[in-house]
Amino acid sequence: MNDFRLTRNERLRAYGRIRRLFESGKGGFVYPFRYLVYAEPLEVLTVSVLFSVPKRFHKRANRRNTLRRRMREAYRLNSHLTASTQRCGEVELALIYSTKEVCDYKTIEDAIKRILCRVAEEL
Repeated sequence: MNDFRLTRNERLRAYGRIRRLFESGKGGFVYPFRYLVYAEPLEVLTVSVLFSVPKRFHKRANRRNTLRRRMREAYRLNSHLTASTQRCGEVELALIYSTKEVCDYKTIEDAIKRILCRVAEEL
């Protein structure tokens, strides 16, 4: 049985690691997300993820929270796509919601699946 939890260790929280991700990470765009990836070779595969919905696009906190909740849920259910890679290392991923429209869950989930597949291919 798969473990679909999104633990605290899987969330990117350290300021230094976030700064390193934004300074030297490689990224791309899959509607409605911009994403950044930074990978380091290590013995064990660990994936840390950051979810962001800018206040610039969504002024209301309840809308930002709804979008972040949808992003976390879609990632949580599909995180196995990056864990299935054979190469080991530390992967940091930032998912930034970058459109003014509020997309439904299905659109968000499809985009996150495509992003995770791209990240798995690049590793």
